[in-house]
Amino acid sequence: MALFDLPLDELRAYRSESPEPDDFDAFWGKTLQQAREHELDARFEPVETGLSTVEVYDVTFAGFGGHPVKGWLRLPAGAAQPLPLVVEFIGYGGGRGLPHENLLWASTGRAHFTMDTRGQGSAWGGGGGTPDPVGAAPAYPGFMTRGIDAPENYYYRRVFTDAVRAVEAARSHPLADQARTVVTGGSQGGGIALAVGGLVPDLVAVAPDVPFLCDFPRAATLTDRHPYREIGLFLKTHRGRSADVLRTLSYFDGVHFAARGRAPALFSAALEDETCPPSTVFAAFNAWAHGDKAIEVYDFNDHEGGGPFQEAEKVRWLRSYA
Repeated sequence: MALFDLPLDELRAYRSESPEPDDFDAFWGKTLQQAREHELDARFEPVETGLSTVEVYDVTFAGFGGHPVKGWLRLPAGAAQPLPLVVEFIGYGGGRGLPHENLLWASTGRAHFTMDTRGQGSAWGGGGGTPDPVGAAPAYPGFMTRGIDAPENYYYRRVFTDAVRAVEAARSHPLADQARTVVTGGSQGGGIALAVGGLVPDLVAVAPDVPFLCDFPRAATLTDRHPYREIGLFLKTHRGRSADVLRTLSYFDGVHFAARGRAPALFSAALEDETCPPSTVFAAFNAWAHGDKAIEVYDFNDHEGGGPFQEAEKVRWLRSYA
């Protein structure tokens, strides 16, 4: 796929026209208040992996509605003092995987928490273990339209709440330094990281790669690749409901969370990315409120983005913050 979106100079100036709900902050304040009425109940059980340089803990904590959410905590073997903490979120359809996977961040001397994504973990990778017990109105197969009839019912209300609680759970471990907490993720994980970056005020850095869940009005009409295409296929059947659907999605748009970002941020975008079009990524980047921000651009890449090159860049970049 050749370049299909705006030229790079226009991307750097692009601003989303996604309308922000008047009660955006009140909606999320109430949502998190209700979640915190449940005890966090974070539990860390050691796992035998055969690894000699990394220790792994099987984590369970209470997310949205008090529902149990799984995760892995990975620590450098023998760590005795609190460590900088990296909390990572997973791409669409994936789960937390197996305990011996994803060793990069613990290998840099940091505590690394990976959150399972409720209801997912069956499309790729090593799987997941967190159900989503909440029912919803009729939806197109996938996750993008589950509960899209109202913001209170939408699937990502539960996921974003889980993610905030995941930060709280990870910070509760004695070897995690609460004052040096970073969130990161790619694709859906990047979108979740943006939401957490807007909802948790005291992070030291946010690093979303090719983030999903941004600038919904443009994304849903610019690309016909899934998962955004799920929205269009839902509306193809449910004719005349576009305004209601976009209203629901506006409460979950990474652009609006970015406007509340209070930490340094490193984004990445790929100019041939049809899954998360570059203009939607730049919409969030350009809205990011903190002045210390940068974006790595990969000219000839699709949704793989920078891959291992971006990992190396994040390792270098994070030395200044955590």
